[in-house]
Amino acid sequence: MKALKLAIIGAGSTYTPELIEGLIDKRAELPFREIYLMDIDARKLGIVGGLAKRMLEAEDMPVRVVLTEDLDEAIRGADYVMGQVRVGRLDARILDEKIPLKYDLLGQETTGAGGFMNGLRTVPVIMNIAKTMERLAPEGWLINFSNPAGIVAEAVLNNSNIKMLGLCNVPINMLKGVHDSLPEDIKDFDYDFLGLNHLCWITRIVANGEDMLGDLLEGGLKLSRMKNLSDPLYAPDLLKATKAIPAGYLNYFYYRDREVQRCKDKPKTRGEECKIIEEDLLKLYSDLNLKEKPALLEERGGALYSTAAISLIDAIENDRNEFHVVNVKNQGALEFMDYDDVVEVKCVVGKDGAKPVEVPGFDNDFIIGLMKAVKAYEKLAVKAALSGDYHGALAALLVHPLVGDYGKAKAVLDDMLEANKEFLPQFS
Repeated sequence: MKALKLAIIGAGSTYTPELIEGLIDKRAELPFREIYLMDIDARKLGIVGGLAKRMLEAEDMPVRVVLTEDLDEAIRGADYVMGQVRVGRLDARILDEKIPLKYDLLGQETTGAGGFMNGLRTVPVIMNIAKTMERLAPEGWLINFSNPAGIVAEAVLNNSNIKMLGLCNVPINMLKGVHDSLPEDIKDFDYDFLGLNHLCWITRIVANGEDMLGDLLEGGLKLSRMKNLSDPLYAPDLLKATKAIPAGYLNYFYYRDREVQRCKDKPKTRGEECKIIEEDLLKLYSDLNLKEKPALLEERGGALYSTAAISLIDAIENDRNEFHVVNVKNQGALEFMDYDDVVEVKCVVGKDGAKPVEVPGFDNDFIIGLMKAVKAYEKLAVKAALSGDYHGALAALLVHPLVGDYGKAKAVLDDMLEANKEFLPQFS
């Protein structure tokens, strides 16, 4: 088997031990011989990188681990590049969460006005990674988890030549919830999964030749709660109206006023909570006797994050031709979306990447309408992030279903641009 090189960009993230654990579990299938851990935060890189080395050494894995702050060094010749950057760190996320609330808008890192600002900061950084791969690793794969993952994938797949898949842990958790909701004697099921990142649904479930979706919508559906979301306790009439199992992030669209008030009422934003957890984790990681992922990491969120990421690389590298839900160009899979629109759908993944599974004759007008509206926003957001066009950014917020109002859109945009100006040179 070919010896592989992996580069993790943003490796100072406290999530990195999750990935290392996944690589250890898949050591037989994925013979990585070099792992480059790259971050611009030297302190976090040293702490997290030190734990990563100890974890690999404890398992006697013959892997050369290099810590670097040099993007070119990390990417040069890489077979796989994982992107998990957070531009502006958690302090910027906290502003994304707090500033919109001043205008009675949702404060959230991936959705609404906060997610939009995260996108403006993140898209140029990921595009720089993509352009670096074009120069130094043209045959490599970029697997991106950096939020907002859908907007990032929309930018990269339509503005670069690299091979790239956008990944999120929401779909794998949703499918686990379906599995846990079905009778115990059902071990496998077929499904349709479609939408955009953090705006997605399961629209068909078939087990033993029977349609199980209707029964689950009637009751008994076990949806796991993501750490950053409220309980997805969807009303029965809501589920019957939408005719699909929604991701937890649809709370922000289905219960707009409630979710804005919930964010206002919380003593700390999720970003502030994560900042505390992160420092606690870094203290644990600094213990030279620690050689495994600590249980506290589960409080940071990201359930099944490593499983989704490493199994996706395994599917590509070993030509598994198995199903994964990823962010890819539509390519005709959904008749109501444009060919080049990046969508989050069920795909067959093998050595040539991900091929979307067609969902012919899809006629859920509710889902179609919301997807097309949010995709219009995403396209405008990408253009604004790449060009620094103020009025293009304003247009993106005006078309977003969670913003819309001109007075609020302009006020929140001006406030967030001022607060983020050090990370937005394209708007200067």
